[in-house]
Amino acid sequence: MNLRGYRMRDEPEINFIPLIDVLLVILIFLMVSTTYQRINELQIMLPEANADKPQTKPVEINVGVDALGNYVVNRQVFRFSTVEDFAALLQAAAQDSQEPVVIINADASASHQSVIRVMEAARLANMPRITFATRIPGT
Repeated sequence: MNLRGYRMRDEPEINFIPLIDVLLVILIFLMVSTTYQRINELQIMLPEANADKPQTKPVEINVGVDALGNYVVNRQVFRFSTVEDFAALLQAAAQDSQEPVVIINADASASHQSVIRVMEAARLANMPRITFATRIPGT
């Protein structure tokens, strides 16, 4: 028994237009009422200084050590005999510069003793600034 009869039911619709209107009004309100603060509005007078010019680039002494224990100092092959001889070679490569930098380019499979010899020779040559060259993995 159908008491209501046969009527077509309308599906409920959600109307987004009023929602969009409300959101636009809120957005406009926020844009108008927001104050933007700028840091550069501060009037700062920086102090002045008469600093020296930057120092010149120090002399670099490139020392290469391969896996077989061979040494290269600034592209000159050197057969290691004593630490003192190697220190004299480093001093000659420094060319009377103040505090040269010794850059050690050691092969990954070079012996630890080979690198220690270079460091000891740099200490004897009074060159305390030592650095190691590396590469980024995968390059």
